[in-house]
Amino acid sequence: MRLVPGSPGEMVEKDDLVYPRARLIDRRHLRTLGLLEKWKRLFKKKHPWFRRRGYPHFDSATNYAAAQRIVTSPNQVASHSFYPFISFQVKTVKVKRNRSTGKVEKQIPKERPIAYASHVDSHIFAYYAFKLSKNYERIILQNSLQSCVIAFRALGKSNIQFAADAFNEIKKRGDCHVLCLDIKGFFDNLDHQILKSAWCETLVLPKLPNDHYAVFKALTRYSVVDRADLYELIGKSVHNFSSQSERLCAPDEFRNLIRKNKLIKTNSSKKGIPQGSPISALLSNIYMLNFDKKVKEFAELVGGCYLRYCDDMFLIVPLEQKEHAFKFVEQEIAKIGLEFQGKKTERVNFNMKNGELIADKPLQYLGFVFDGTQVLLRSASLARYSERMRRGVRLAKATMRKRNRARASRGEANQPLYKKKIFQRYTHLGRQNFLSYGYRAAKLMGSKSIKRQLGRLWVRVLEEMKN
Repeated sequence: MRLVPGSPGEMVEKDDLVYPRARLIDRRHLRTLGLLEKWKRLFKKKHPWFRRRGYPHFDSATNYAAAQRIVTSPNQVASHSFYPFISFQVKTVKVKRNRSTGKVEKQIPKERPIAYASHVDSHIFAYYAFKLSKNYERIILQNSLQSCVIAFRALGKSNIQFAADAFNEIKKRGDCHVLCLDIKGFFDNLDHQILKSAWCETLVLPKLPNDHYAVFKALTRYSVVDRADLYELIGKSVHNFSSQSERLCAPDEFRNLIRKNKLIKTNSSKKGIPQGSPISALLSNIYMLNFDKKVKEFAELVGGCYLRYCDDMFLIVPLEQKEHAFKFVEQEIAKIGLEFQGKKTERVNFNMKNGELIADKPLQYLGFVFDGTQVLLRSASLARYSERMRRGVRLAKATMRKRNRARASRGEANQPLYKKKIFQRYTHLGRQNFLSYGYRAAKLMGSKSIKRQLGRLWVRVLEEMKN
């Protein structure tokens, strides 16, 4: 709690922090004044690299002042001992409608490794990402790439707007060919030597300074501990994952328990960085810098347009340049040790016929489908939502039945199904769910087709609740 004299409502800068002027600064007082959110925004704007992370790890959470002392000292960073990342697998259950039977079928789950750093390590990664991003943005502006690289940058746009911009560009051009390419195992296949060279190029230095090199090593020769194995060893349940930033073990326990039981696995490959650190996204953009420059130059030379959203590439070229364009990007991506996923490669021709734009097949990009005349949500996204909704409603009904049995044993009357959470999670009445996202997309893209798709989902929710 901090005492700051002055009249309420004004903002004051004190000890390198921004506070509302009030006699008593605490959460309740700020909430009463209606300034808590304003204080958070101002603090984030002044210190964009600092964020508290509410998860347990090998160290304890630290405040801004302590974190700042570490991250702003190159000597401390250069000699810092980074803890292993804690890793787990995110399983994405994909569903697809079988065209021959018309039934929705589950596909083989896709596993994606996620690793999260300790609290102090995260602050170091975030601070160096903040420093590097300034240099990166300068290079982006110098090479006129600001409209080409659209992921992991503060552009104030969502993927809805990025998709809308791409489709509008196709409409504007009329006859054209579109290449949508997806990089295979993007973060897992970043070559360390190429990344190091790109990092030096971003800093405009012949070699990495000691502090930057320490961060580079922590991300390339990174070590991980599997969360399930770790929690089993220390006697915690992974199913009751805490959102508190507690310390999982003391330093001597880490040495004698975690390290001794050989839970730590080190990346011995010359490729790959962990997906999930505060700096990984920026480094992926830095890695692609020279590729972005060359493809953008090629697109301009042939009268085309180039966009890249992380590992999704979108290239519009004249119809007569389609084979040349595909060979060019394939050669350039091979030069940086990456390759495209054949299954996810989209090659679509657009032609103007009788004043109407027609695609030879629907184009899929950032979760949307465009056929030249209308924009739709992907059928796989709708099927996945329907499956998730059915599971959620069935769980709610099972909970209702269980509680009603308990009420009946006490001689109490049954209660109907609680609908509020169902409506919040699975209908347009909720603020942050698939349907609210879909209606926002329909509005931004002016798509009546998306509205029709979503209208049917409301009926499915009501039917599932009745069954």
